[in-house]
Amino acid sequence: MKKLSDQKELHGIIPNDARIFVQGGAATPTELLDSLVGIEKQIELIHIHTENDYRELAQDLGENLRITSLFCGSNVRRLLNYDNIDYSPCFLSEGSYILKNSEKSVDIAFIQVSSPDRHGYCSLGVSVDITLGALKAAKKVVALINKQMPRVHGDGFIHTSQIDFYTEIDRPIQEVLCTGLSETELAIGKRVAEIVEDGSTIQVGIGNVPNAVCHFLKDHKDLGVHSEMWSDGILELLKSGAVTNSKKKVYPGKTVSGFVMGSKELYDFIDDNPSIIQLSASFVNDPAIIKKNPKVVAINSAVEIDLTGQICADSVGSRIISGVGGQMDFMRGAFLSEGGKPITVITSKSVKGFSKIVPKLRQGAGVVTTRAHAHYIVTEYGVADLFGKTLNQRAKELIKISHPDDREELDRAWFDIKKSIIS
Repeated sequence: MKKLSDQKELHGIIPNDARIFVQGGAATPTELLDSLVGIEKQIELIHIHTENDYRELAQDLGENLRITSLFCGSNVRRLLNYDNIDYSPCFLSEGSYILKNSEKSVDIAFIQVSSPDRHGYCSLGVSVDITLGALKAAKKVVALINKQMPRVHGDGFIHTSQIDFYTEIDRPIQEVLCTGLSETELAIGKRVAEIVEDGSTIQVGIGNVPNAVCHFLKDHKDLGVHSEMWSDGILELLKSGAVTNSKKKVYPGKTVSGFVMGSKELYDFIDDNPSIIQLSASFVNDPAIIKKNPKVVAINSAVEIDLTGQICADSVGSRIISGVGGQMDFMRGAFLSEGGKPITVITSKSVKGFSKIVPKLRQGAGVVTTRAHAHYIVTEYGVADLFGKTLNQRAKELIKISHPDDREELDRAWFDIKKSIIS
């Protein structure tokens, strides 16, 4: 393990046309990425969601910079051109497989880790996800060693002998905080909580609606957590005693995830906490693993849902805004779990006032969850259980939970769809 002396040395170890894996989430090694400005080589960055502003790098390198995002955050979304900055759809459970079996190998992995312990082991901290797979595939590893990165139990340890180059920093881990909950979000959260049974194993992400769901789960008993990621909503359930993980079959007694994002309080809580473990997404998101837990409740969001139950979650029409991620991994795993419930939460209207329950998906929209996988759909106006329903029954159930102002128009649109089929 050699300490990097300066930016020039970093540029020197990167071959031309290098593919660089970038650890994501709150562990994004921003200092390493910022140091790429001025490099006189072609490079490709590959990653899931990162917390880095790429605008200066993109302006500096132009077409010499390629970004392949497996899940697009707002930082990449604004730069997407489907040419040198592009999106590669994949299930998160298969992200490591893609890195290992891609036609182009991973030359370097950029990661952020904790300080080494007395045995020489650093922790990947808040973000393990597909990073373990990248470390196995990469020819070289460059690490930011951050004194403030929490040491998290599980599989996310890397020995200093596996790190080729490093630089040291001492800064807080990036926080991702949610705003106050609206009446609409609280209404959705209450409806979801009402169909979650005691003893369920839950998967929930980050954001206001997941936090609203967690808000109404505080009085539940013996919940477990096996989730792609979690945030401060789950932290509140851990602190309240609602989560005990006692009913789980996979790592009972442990809160299991691939990464976490949230507040400093959350990062302090997981630091050297033996009840919290981070594992590879190839394990956490594997439906064959997920289904082993009882009463798995998978709670995921959507951009829009058509009247047959097709769920778009990664785009607005042809414009990619996020990714497939782990939605289908957990929707399928929850369905296969004994007593499991796959749930899609969606506000009845968009921020611009358009109905999010639509007669047909917009042209170019991606179907992340197929109509055959759609089960519970929850809006602030109710719960639609689509499983086993015909197309006509589904349309009627979805119209019932749409915004009252949109129901008549949706009813007319469904009538016209049926009429066009038989005419």
